[in-house]
Parts: sequence; C-alpha cells; structure tokens
Amino acid sequence: MSVNNERRKTIKIVLFALGAVLLTAYIYIETNSIAVIHYNVSIKNLPSRFKGFTILHITDLHTKQFGENQENLLEIINEQQFDIVALTGDLVDQHKPGPGAVAELLEGLKAYEMYFVPGNHEHWADYDKLKEILLAYDVAILENKAFRYRSGDQHLWLMGVDDPFLGLARLDKALDEVTDNAPLILLTHSPNIYEYAVEENIDLVLAGHTHGGQIRVPFLGALYVPAQGFFPEYDYGIFSSDNTTMVINAGLGESVIPFRFNMRPELALITLESH
Repeated sequence: MSVNNERRKTIKIVLFALGAVLLTAYIYIETNSIAVIHYNVSIKNLPSRFKGFTILHITDLHTKQFGENQENLLEIINEQQFDIVALTGDLVDQHKPGPGAVAELLEGLKAYEMYFVPGNHEHWADYDKLKEILLAYDVAILENKAFRYRSGDQHLWLMGVDDPFLGLARLDKALDEVTDNAPLILLTHSPNIYEYAVEENIDLVLAGHTHGGQIRVPFLGALYVPAQGFFPEYDYGIFSSDNTTMVINAGLGESVIPFRFNMRPELALITLESH
C-alpha cells in the first residue's frame, strides 16, 4: 500500500472517530439539557384577574434524575415565574417504577399548587404508591374531574381526564361538574382527546405523551408516536381549531429508546391572555 493510501486511510479513521465523538456529545446534550418553552395563549372571555396567569407544565418525567435530588431541574424551575403547576402524567416509568425521583421533584415544588392527571405508565406501574406521594404533597388529582380555580371573585375551570391512550378518559364526567361559562383548561396525558375537546369548546388543552417524537427529523418532525403511528399529526407544539388551543409538551424523560435527538427535554410555561 502506498504512503498516500495509508495517509488517506488514517485520515478517514480519525474523521470517523471525531464524528462519533461529536455525535455522542450532541446526543448527550440533547438528552440531558433542559429547554424552557414559553407560550402565550389567547382565551375568549378570560376574567381580568387571570390576564398573565402562568402555568408551569411538567410531563413525562419517566423517573428521570436531573442531578442529586433533582437539583439541576429545580434550579431551572426556580428561575421561572408561574402561578400553578400542571403535571400531565408518566412521572414514573413501568421499567423504573420507584417514585423517589418524583418525590424529589414534588419536594422542590411544594410551595406551589399542583394539579395532576395520570398517564399510561402510572397505570402500568404502582399507581397506588404514587397516589400516596402525590396526596402527601397536597397535589390535586383530576381524574375525570373539574375544579373551580378562584382568584378573588373570579374563576376558571381546571379539568382533568384519565389517560386517553388507555381509553380511560371521560371528558363528559369532568364537564358534568362545570356549572357556568368560565374558561375551561383541560389537563390530559395524551393529545388523542383533542378533537373531542374541540367539539366541547374547551379553551386550552395541555398534553404530553409524545415526547415530541423523542427522535425528531429536521423539516419532517416526529417519526413515530404511539397511538398515532408514523409521522403523526399531533406530535409537538401548539395547535388551534375554532376556540380550542392545545399545547403538546415534549416532556423531560425518555421511554423505550434511552436518548433524544433534535428534541431536548423541556418545561413549558403557558401564559393566558385576553382574546
């Protein structure tokens, strides 16, 4: 083999190794660095006291740790301004069901009002144990229920459904508890309920489950989402139809594939504005 051929072979090996290192570093950063995404959502007939009301939306932790006692995650959360916390399921993972990571997160959030709906992994893991922890931290569990959230003499409705992915959602039961025309905010794990929410004139839907695809192809979006299949319609971000807006949060953890690509873990802050 000539000297030039040997040199070209060496260069190719070095470039391949460098590319592998850079790709590994990129995937590590994509999987472990947390993005904070801000949404401003216009709500029809929003009571004046709720203008600027902000919800911290957390979903799909999948028992993931961000530093000791979740200190890295909580440091980012503590830098934000918000009024309440919405937790939309899959905080635990059926393959890592220990609730310690969840308890550490809730400990850091205990100064805030928290509202929770379950996802598929809660039902596949030890949901009863998780409920004990949620209730110990005064988290309101909205399984097919509605809650009148008051600010002074004004209010809106916080609603929640059990997981639509498993066929457990009963939006009709939650709506039965609504007694007036105040704005409706729906917490759900899976976005599959969106079209039903549009029919019922829900103002805002907060969903998770999709992980934004977890592996996201530039210009094409998510490759696959359970219950929606390949190149899903409702994968990530903000969607609007008639008076209904849905925000799909990419979540914090991973499932099945233990990494992310072009879709960082995220926290979402949703601020309400007058329509």
